[in-house]
Amino acid sequence: MSGSLILANAQVVLDDQVITGAVTIEQGIIADVAEGDAMPEGAIDCGGDYVMPGLVELHTDNVERHIEPRPEVDWPHLAALIAHDAELASTGITTVFDAMRVGSIHSGKGRYVDYARKLADELLAARAAGYFKISHFLHLRAEVCSETLLEELAAFGPEDRVGIVSLMDHTPGQRQFRDLTALKTYVTKKRGMNDVEFAAHVDNLLDLQKRYGAKHETGAVAEANRLGAVLASHDDTTSEHVAISAQNGVGFAEFPTTVEAAEACRAKGIAVMMGAPNLIRGGSHSGNVAAEDLARLGLLDIVSSDYVPAALLLSAFRLAAIWDDLPRAIATVTKNPANAVLLSDRGMLQKGLRGDVLRVRPVESTPLLRGAWSQGRRVG
Repeated sequence: MSGSLILANAQVVLDDQVITGAVTIEQGIIADVAEGDAMPEGAIDCGGDYVMPGLVELHTDNVERHIEPRPEVDWPHLAALIAHDAELASTGITTVFDAMRVGSIHSGKGRYVDYARKLADELLAARAAGYFKISHFLHLRAEVCSETLLEELAAFGPEDRVGIVSLMDHTPGQRQFRDLTALKTYVTKKRGMNDVEFAAHVDNLLDLQKRYGAKHETGAVAEANRLGAVLASHDDTTSEHVAISAQNGVGFAEFPTTVEAAEACRAKGIAVMMGAPNLIRGGSHSGNVAAEDLARLGLLDIVSSDYVPAALLLSAFRLAAIWDDLPRAIATVTKNPANAVLLSDRGMLQKGLRGDVLRVRPVESTPLLRGAWSQGRRVG
């Protein structure tokens, strides 16, 4: 936390409007949001730049990219975590739920090993030691079609403050990978498989789903409740998928793959999250529904950077252009994700909330981050 910070002569993005004004942060907490063009002594003159809440990221693969920068390359974890933290801060993300896979596969070439408990210990220790610029929470990606999911989940406890458990089923031929051609392109490039090895990989995953899918899904829901975590679904495709998600108590849906699923989520009161890269690229790399289509249908609530941290801020300004409503767009990367994970102390510029703020200047169609503060301390 810092002493005092005043950002003045700014376009302040509030929950429902944009005002000319100033934001004052004292001891890490927003002390005042004032309208007007006054320039208090000691204030930073923002010159008409936008001042908005820090971004809240619920699902990023970025930490995994840092600990394994190439397949089978195990990078030193503390160095990777610190680099990951700094990268997110540089893009305006001030709160992150770091996604870690739980559920190992020891058979076949497409193996996944148990790493989440060790990495979580290192992350929590680094957080306690004050090594990070921004706020970190745990997000456990529960791969239901694996061999060791329940054992790996059992290694976590309420003291770990796991924020999210998401239910993943990446079995070929359904959900994200209905198109096996897209799956083959992804896996063969990442794992270097030939055609025979890919066919064996698909057969192995289908067998794992048959043996473990239902049992592990039921168990993962129970584990999420034990941990006090918000439950998320992943890649819902049909209304039947969404009905099961609702029965499980899912709070938000990660990356539904069809309009049908997004509409079913809306009917069930489940928030819809889509990926920023999908929005920026104009479509899904797996051939699923475009985030922009859901946005235009009023079916998009939350945006995640997914695999490109810098895409999150850019996506909010793309949505502002689509909707002609900047506060609504900024809410998809601030207030709405904070609400989805029950964080009531951030996500808006409001007196008494955390002093997580950004200063942003649009340059043509690209938002330029000119400053980022976490609890009033400059981090980017």
